[in-house]
Amino acid sequence: MRILALAILAIGTVSIEPVAAQTYDPAYPVCLRVHAHYYECRYTSLPQCNASASGRAAQCFINPYFAGAEGPAGYRWHPRRVY
Repeated sequence: MRILALAILAIGTVSIEPVAAQTYDPAYPVCLRVHAHYYECRYTSLPQCNASASGRAAQCFINPYFAGAEGPAGYRWHPRRVY
């Protein structure tokens, strides 16, 4: 029984793949996606990003993981009470 448990543990350990880093930088509100290559999240506005994207196969978008982003208008988050 121990050998079976160790075998399962060994197979599980070997088959684990490294975790990919987060694609989006939460410090900046706008990102630039250079098509089929990479993301650059280092822009503070869409016009600034669009200037960098000009002439390249790239697209600007709002960073979905921006740390300063707020929820929808009128939305207030309330923590759940623990009894």
